[in-house]
Amino acid sequence: MSDTLLAMEEITKVFPGVRANDGVSFDLQAGEIHALVGENGAGKTTLMKILYGLQKPDSGTIYLRGEAASIRNPRNAIAQGIGMVHQHFMLVPPFSVLENIVLGEETQTAGVLRMKAPAEKVEEIMARNGLPVELSLSVADLPVGLQQRVEILKILYRGAEILVFDEPTAVLTPQEVDELFKTFRMMKEQGKGIIFISHKLDEVLDIADRITVIRRGKVIETLQRGEATKAKIAELMVGKPVLLEVKKEAVVPGATILEVRDLHETGERGHGVLDGVSLSVKGGEIYGIAGVEGNGQSELVQAITEPVKLNQGDILLQGQSILSWDVRLRRDSGIGHIPEDRQRFGLLLPFSLADNLTLGRHHRPPFVRGSQWIDSAKIRDYARQTIKNFDIRTPSEMTPANALSGGNQQKAIVAREMSFEPILLVAAQPTRGVDIGAQEFIYSQLLEARENGKAVLLVSADLDEILSLSDRIGVMFKGRIIQELGRAEATREKIGLYMTGGDQNA
Repeated sequence: MSDTLLAMEEITKVFPGVRANDGVSFDLQAGEIHALVGENGAGKTTLMKILYGLQKPDSGTIYLRGEAASIRNPRNAIAQGIGMVHQHFMLVPPFSVLENIVLGEETQTAGVLRMKAPAEKVEEIMARNGLPVELSLSVADLPVGLQQRVEILKILYRGAEILVFDEPTAVLTPQEVDELFKTFRMMKEQGKGIIFISHKLDEVLDIADRITVIRRGKVIETLQRGEATKAKIAELMVGKPVLLEVKKEAVVPGATILEVRDLHETGERGHGVLDGVSLSVKGGEIYGIAGVEGNGQSELVQAITEPVKLNQGDILLQGQSILSWDVRLRRDSGIGHIPEDRQRFGLLLPFSLADNLTLGRHHRPPFVRGSQWIDSAKIRDYARQTIKNFDIRTPSEMTPANALSGGNQQKAIVAREMSFEPILLVAAQPTRGVDIGAQEFIYSQLLEARENGKAVLLVSADLDEILSLSDRIGVMFKGRIIQELGRAEATREKIGLYMTGGDQNA
């Protein structure tokens, strides 16, 4: 047991209607990167919440360095050398990098904060782990990749030896992923143990020493990296062979559905976030937008799906300007929207799944009786059928959306937007944080929309996704489409170069 940092034995956790962990056993060695994979709702996050003191197990034992441990809460977990970098960062945006790192661990003398010694300690940690960040900068001004570094520095500053990373690459560029994995390897050489939760199986195979697959609350198998393949892991996760290659049918594009003309928009801080964006999307076509996040993609999606104040430009849906249209009119006219943040913009989390599946159409037949009375029975009947059609894993159509796993929340949004037959589907980061089974399902829905003559605008930070699905690709940089490529001429290397602003005239 001398090299075993962590052993979780026979962990069971039951929630109403679901056995999230069913006798799960999992261990982590010093100097090891151990990947934890499984479908959304398989029990991975629940297991890590138990390790971090956010949940109490119903039964089972946790051993730290060979000794039985009681982990009462996150502060207690941190005190025992456990650190967790959450998928949604826990930072205070107005505070500086240094203030975020030392928050709760401040050094003071006679009531006066002393930051020199903490700053020196953080500098040393940054150097040892390849995590450079300017300590005086406000976190609000940092790109997402540097914000993640701050999160890692926070737990290293507190002496973590067991580090849990929940979907750490979901919002990173390929270059940032490479930097993160360099840090992983440096921490591994120091004898730290890393638990890596990810749905990106290529990355799992690249970085992990061992891979544990969980399905429906049970450990299915633990694989050494040398015996693992992407196909084998996917089949263990889902319980059946998974189609890993995207197969696109040949489709002749139709008439132009969406036209964006020379959009200019000034952001909240007074600088331009859109700087002359122009593009068009035809029926039967997927137009992919690639780019490092923060280059205007979110603002472009917002301008198409809801009214915003533009400096100039126009947006046309089937030749008609929509700038004056409110959200309801845009949706009623055939614009579907899969938002980039499902919890903030896609769902009413306390509301039932049934309510969320009809959201935005609840005021129209068949969900209303007469002119105003909502027909709850019709909504529930529709929801049950939609849940079946789209394989949403839920105890009931009346389950609150916040009780679903992230992947099933995403499938619910896709089901809602696809079921009402949009003529234009704006899909922003549609598979972020979902498992390979849900990803396969979402891809099939986007391709089916294309084959049925719909126009699809796909915005994604995942280059493989852009390359697999798109017919044409526009690369956004500093608020502009700086290059447009046909799928035949697009490569990862070429798109990656344009994403950083390089070779704009090539």
